[in-house]
Amino acid sequence: MLRVGLTGGIGAGKSTVSSELAELGAVIVDADLIAREVVEPGTEGLAALVDRFGGSILTADGRLDRPALAAVAFADDESRTALNAVLHPLIGRRTAERIEQAPPDAVVVQDIPLLVEGGMGPAFPLVAIVFVEEPERLRRLTEIRGMDEKDARARIAAQASDEQRVAVADVRLDNNGEPEDLVRQVRQLWHERLVPFEANLRSRTPVSVLPRLAEPDPEWPAEAGRLAARLRLLCGADAIRVDHIGSTAVPGLASVDVVDVQVTVADLASADRLVDHLADGGYPRVAQVYSERPKPAYVGGEVDPAVWEMRLHGAADPGRPAHVHLRVDGSPGQQFALLFRDWLRADPDVRAEYLRIKEASAERAADAPTAAETRARYADGKAPWFDRAYHRAWAWAEETGWTVSAS
Repeated sequence: MLRVGLTGGIGAGKSTVSSELAELGAVIVDADLIAREVVEPGTEGLAALVDRFGGSILTADGRLDRPALAAVAFADDESRTALNAVLHPLIGRRTAERIEQAPPDAVVVQDIPLLVEGGMGPAFPLVAIVFVEEPERLRRLTEIRGMDEKDARARIAAQASDEQRVAVADVRLDNNGEPEDLVRQVRQLWHERLVPFEANLRSRTPVSVLPRLAEPDPEWPAEAGRLAARLRLLCGADAIRVDHIGSTAVPGLASVDVVDVQVTVADLASADRLVDHLADGGYPRVAQVYSERPKPAYVGGEVDPAVWEMRLHGAADPGRPAHVHLRVDGSPGQQFALLFRDWLRADPDVRAEYLRIKEASAERAADAPTAAETRARYADGKAPWFDRAYHRAWAWAEETGWTVSAS
């Protein structure tokens, strides 16, 4: 099962997206509808509200009078807290019931208006927003819905800003144009990303890409930030720190379009405890990887492979390939991943040198007969350079007083 968070500002068109996804086969869990269900006549929720705020919040036929409730529940912080204490557990329980009822191969789309405001983005393997520029949303609210302009502006101002929504979004559905444009985007999202994502998640299959260099993408740091937030939530206390590493963490450096994130753990037992959590959250284990190539390959003619052990997970999301490296705190691999990133960021000559090595390795691997051979040739092409770079990076660290910065 794949859970997707869907949100957007008032007037953005979330209902259109939800309806189209439902037609395509998604299970829609609408937070607004659930919030209404839990306070229907005869429910535990309505009884609790009456007990707390009195019978004046009911209409003549015994239904909830929402304006009357708002008048008393939002009068002060204590009343607002009491309202949330009644509703939030009921909404959460009903939401969980809806999700549990979904088939195991379902794409469950949770339509949550305040997803961003509630900081819920990291709880979903993927977040989609419906995006419309604020002036257009204002026009739609006033001209199409007939809302008073002052009221419409106040509602827009009370919600997250466009920038805040974009920051948490893995997918941005642009609804500034014609309705058919939005439908086309939704269908493309469904067929090209959501359906294969769910299949990979269920089968615990990480996405694999060939080592083809891409131009630097300014979105890489933001994508890594969202990935890191999810990993912190999935790993909990087992994650000592989570860092964006690798070439996508170095501004201006071309890279294979795979975001690398390192999770630092206390020991490999901690890493192995996280296998199921990470797989269920969208990051299945790359089973054949138990260690990395020591750097340098020979230190005094001997290498202890044990100190280079690690665990590797990949992303199940075909729309954002990623590698999650789990390394032990203080191990050579964990330290070098951070040092190498910072060295490249600081020294443009080293960046240019490394780029030449990557380009040559990618070219050498381009005509390999299989995907496995392509990856092997690319890695082998860089290995000798890394043996020398390992010493050079630590020499730079000593010269500059480099230390591991905060995560």
